Amino acid sequence: MFNRLITYLKNFDWILFTSVLLLVCFGLAEIYSVALGRSSVDLLNFKKQIIFIIIGIGLLFSLAFFDYHSLRSYSKYFYAIGFIFLAGVLFFGQTIRGTKGWYDLAGFNLQPVELIKFVLILFLAKYFSAVSPKTDGLKHLLISGGATLLMIVLVLAQPDFGSAMLLFLTWLAMVFIVGFNKKYLLAIGLMLIFIFGFSWQFALRDYQKERVITFLNPSSSPLDQGYNVTQAIIAVGSGGLTGRGIGFGSQSQLKFLPEAQTDFIFAVVAEELGFSGVLLILLFFAIFFYRCLYHLKRVNNDFGVFFILGAVSLIFIEMFINIGMNLGMVPVIGISLPFLGYGGSGLISSLMLVGVIESIIIRSKINY
Repeated sequence: MFNRLITYLKNFDWILFTSVLLLVCFGLAEIYSVALGRSSVDLLNFKKQIIFIIIGIGLLFSLAFFDYHSLRSYSKYFYAIGFIFLAGVLFFGQTIRGTKGWYDLAGFNLQPVELIKFVLILFLAKYFSAVSPKTDGLKHLLISGGATLLMIVLVLAQPDFGSAMLLFLTWLAMVFIVGFNKKYLLAIGLMLIFIFGFSWQFALRDYQKERVITFLNPSSSPLDQGYNVTQAIIAVGSGGLTGRGIGFGSQSQLKFLPEAQTDFIFAVVAEELGFSGVLLILLFFAIFFYRCLYHLKRVNNDFGVFFILGAVSLIFIEMFINIGMNLGMVPVIGISLPFLGYGGSGLISSLMLVGVIESIIIRSKINY
């Protein structure tokens, strides 16, 4: 047992883990900084985040030393449990900012959709590794898409458009990775255009339409929907090369920047740590992505390959959308920056993904 643990530790990718840990520490420092700007300094969220980090890192190492092949065998059961939790929140969940998407557990809010991201990648990696896209491609596209759509419908019922879009984009990325016929991808593109047009006319609410309009022209609503974007852009631009220093960002400390701990934590980093801090954040993300992709050549099974690529795709999409939101490049849809933004469910889910990636890496090295 002890010798096996030593073997696992030797084959653990410490560079990948360190890059993730540094991102988490950056986020924790900025959450502390935002707390300093409150009228009465309240470190509750900072303390909660520390607890989330401890739990998440504990799960990361537990999953890293656990044989990921067992997760593959039970993926359908994880999917079923995830479905139950996601459906249950519609009846027993707590409503926050108009979205009924959280369970209240002794003062801690559990957001099941964040854990569904982990479950969906696990399920899709298992499904795609067991079929061939060259044979009955349409059938496999419909089954995987149907399983994803079922989760998306439940998320939209909360309603949480941002998370629903993330689930869809994750599925779409994995469909592209698996290698389905290009005609199916073209069909999906045409279907998306139709769905967007239909939704604009009959499904999207006024505030959702306003977000799209604000994205195209932030100055059209500078004191309403465009306010967040405008303040985030000001914060990013005011940081300069080295920033104002932690705790000295005017936009975050004077509370001009809403949701500074979650959606707009990138703007806080840019203002307080400047361009150099942003470069460090992007460097750590780049190291994480590189180390994940570097190990793919040693992974000798499709499930491991698809899981790593699915997890990397999800984290990259989240990162791209969040940074885009902060720079006014994409609409504000409530997506936090992975590893940095405040929130236990999202952080724990991301660290669980890293744990399974480490498990795949460890066993690929041992069996290489």
